[in-house]
Amino acid sequence: MKTVKRILAWLRNLFVALFLFSIAAVFVYKYVPVYYTPLMFIRLYEKEATEIHHKWVSLDRISQPVIQAVIASEDNLFTTHHGFDREQIRAAMDEARSGGRVRGASTISQQTAKNVFLWPGKNLFRKALEAYFTLLIEWIWGKERIMEVYLNSIETGRGVYGIEAAAQTCFSKQAWQLDRNEAALIAATLPNPLRRNPAKPSAYMQKRQADILSLMRKIETVEMGYRPGR
Repeated sequence: MKTVKRILAWLRNLFVALFLFSIAAVFVYKYVPVYYTPLMFIRLYEKEATEIHHKWVSLDRISQPVIQAVIASEDNLFTTHHGFDREQIRAAMDEARSGGRVRGASTISQQTAKNVFLWPGKNLFRKALEAYFTLLIEWIWGKERIMEVYLNSIETGRGVYGIEAAAQTCFSKQAWQLDRNEAALIAATLPNPLRRNPAKPSAYMQKRQADILSLMRKIETVEMGYRPGR
């Protein structure tokens, strides 16, 4: 009986320690740039990349079209939801139940939580952790910081992470110089950055780029961080 109590006490202490550590980590990353993510090291281990190309830039050094493009492509309710798009989740579940393809319904907030704190995967335990960290960053960071971290941590090619590295690698530009067409093309790579290259767009990517540009024209201007004239 004493052994069981010791184990339960140890598990309780571990849970409390992990909980406090997670809160502290989210608070730290509210102010400190995220230079490395778990995915970067996973890709090196998997030999999907031989080196890491990544440069952190503040949100006011990223062009407004980039922000509009990723919202149009990945999460058009980003500025209004609280971390989860219930309509998309419901639609994805209905599609899966009817025998359709299984698709994701992750918001930009969920993707950011996964990129910064977790690892790729679809099991229930990881999804539960993703939901937990999503709630934390929505509460502690706010939308501008989530967007800033998202654009600096997304995988945009083999060994390429963040919008600044993508701009330099694909277009020999800085992130603040990207125009609407280039921003939409980068956004078109996000679902599968290991197979899609903005510098050499396929016919499918060009079609996707056109779709994203069309969506960008329909959404309201998102004034988030960027200052013209950089």
